[in-house]
Amino acid sequence: MPRLHEKLEKLYERSPVIPYNKDSKFIIMSDCHRGQGNLADNFLPNQNIFYGALEYYYTQGFTYIELGDGDELWENRSINVILRTHSRVFRLLNNFYRENRLYMMYGNHDIVKHRRSLLKPECRNYYCDTVKKEDTFLNKIPFPEGLILQNEENNSRLFLIHGHQGSILNDELWPLGRFLVRYVWRPLELVGFKAPTGAGRNMKLVDKIEKELCSYARSHNKILIAGHTHRPVFPHPGDCPYFNDGSCVHPQCITGIEIENNAITLVKWLISATPERLLFIERQILDGPEPIDSYEKQITCTKNMK
Repeated sequence: MPRLHEKLEKLYERSPVIPYNKDSKFIIMSDCHRGQGNLADNFLPNQNIFYGALEYYYTQGFTYIELGDGDELWENRSINVILRTHSRVFRLLNNFYRENRLYMMYGNHDIVKHRRSLLKPECRNYYCDTVKKEDTFLNKIPFPEGLILQNEENNSRLFLIHGHQGSILNDELWPLGRFLVRYVWRPLELVGFKAPTGAGRNMKLVDKIEKELCSYARSHNKILIAGHTHRPVFPHPGDCPYFNDGSCVHPQCITGIEIENNAITLVKWLISATPERLLFIERQILDGPEPIDSYEKQITCTKNMK
């Protein structure tokens, strides 16, 4: 655990800082695991929900932040097929990028994105085949390992990570983890088994990861927002200041964290039905909103006690 703390502290020191104020609006999501449209594509069942949510956030002026594992590059060698399979999503993400409202990080399943040599030759075109145009943001946008949101008024900070840091198989030995997913789990998924990126996650391992991330947030007096575990976490003021946005591969729904009016909210998007049996994509609040200042006051009080 001290090793994880040291690793995250070093990451914190080198993470880009994004200023925000009371008028800023962010939607934080992660773990989309966009795939190639086959049975191993865990994003596929929720792609329409995700697109509907993303369209809402675009029209409402939100900035989209993706905390890693956006694309499934452990199971799949090339991102080109992913781009073409989910071209509608990438076109909308490009709209965010053109208006400077897009930040994307890498996680363990798309850790290769930090290699610019991978993105330059491959990320060419996400438009459908009938449009002869090469235009993508993936070979232009940086993919940091961490981000910091800093309030312009009081300089309070939110530390954003994917959450795989410190795990032997997902961090230091990620090539081995990729090998196991690509050549063991992926074939099993294709015949119907649940891979660990979806509903088949080990809950004891999730508990262990959350305990370690919470320990870091509490001992270093930081508000921490992560993904990776796929389990949403929303603490109340006074609890350990560790948040988790969940994932976009929950069965029949996606989750995310909104920041608006200097408050933080955990939301869920799913397909619902009207009394007339018409289907629509619905936004539901799972918890919050809570003023971010209430967590910052808790951290300040803890620092003063020390």
